[in-house]
Amino acid sequence: MVTKKTYQAVVIGSSAGGLNALKTLFEALDERFPLPVIIVQHMSPDAENYLPSFLDNMKKIRVKEADEKEIPQPGTAYIAPPNYHLLMEHNGSFTLTVSERVNYARPSIDVLFETAAEAYREKLIGIILTGANNDGSRGLKKVKEMGGMALVQDPEEAESDAMPRAAMEAVKVDQVLPLKGIANFLNTLI
Repeated sequence: MVTKKTYQAVVIGSSAGGLNALKTLFEALDERFPLPVIIVQHMSPDAENYLPSFLDNMKKIRVKEADEKEIPQPGTAYIAPPNYHLLMEHNGSFTLTVSERVNYARPSIDVLFETAAEAYREKLIGIILTGANNDGSRGLKKVKEMGGMALVQDPEEAESDAMPRAAMEAVKVDQVLPLKGIANFLNTLI
């Protein structure tokens, strides 16, 4: 008998075009979605983090900014604050740092994905969405190396295809899907 793999968390990385991509993804996500979703969206270091309230207003799953030492809860999405790297500790809690930029970014997708891969191992789903650089490709590779699942937004529908293409070059991804296909796949986990 084949048993279905049980996932414990989803990490998502997006950059240029990410606001629209995340909106589309969250509109299609079922409000009963059971896993924590942890997101790095590249933004200006001086930006106010409007993304949590923007996505939370969709009334799907709860969305908030990640807090230091917070442990992700089921059915909640967490957004990395502007100008902080968001890391996962082995005990499952968040750590926020202002260490050096990675791929010219803070928060860095690679930093989140690599630390989440260590914390969740084969129970993690990593998703790379639209973006104009290669941040996230190294992190998605780590997710896959630790036994997790690697999904990438179809570059043909991405507002900026550089990040999805870089991820596909760095790692043999499990699936390349349009945004609604990613949401539909996640909804099958309910």
